[in-house]
Amino acid sequence: MPYLKKSVLSVATIFTIVFAILPFAKAAPVINGKVFGVSDGDTITVLQERIQYKIRLYGIDCPESHQDFGTRAKQFTSELVFKKQVRVVQKDMDRYGRVVGLVFVDGTCINDDAHQSCLAQRSAVFLPSHAFRHL
Repeated sequence: MPYLKKSVLSVATIFTIVFAILPFAKAAPVINGKVFGVSDGDTITVLQERIQYKIRLYGIDCPESHQDFGTRAKQFTSELVFKKQVRVVQKDMDRYGRVVGLVFVDGTCINDDAHQSCLAQRSAVFLPSHAFRHL
């Protein structure tokens, strides 16, 4: 019976801690703006209220401009986002100070589109294959 009291006490303590911390939990930062630059297939520049953000598409890796299919990957990304309003859900910051995030145009995640086009490979460090679908 003393074991049961300790278990109930532990569960109650855990709930208290979780509900005490919950109001301080932050949602992922979101950037809403217009794309005015595409550096390559996986990096874009977004302008939100006169502030420029370099965005690295989360979970994918496209060829660089000087590599095979690099120009095509940049063209593909440009066709999807250039001069369009986007919503970026930030997942991280990279070592170069870029926002790493999921980019949405009209509710569609372009990270997934780039991967489906076969012009980008899924970055092994980031995501399982179904990760874009449920965000």
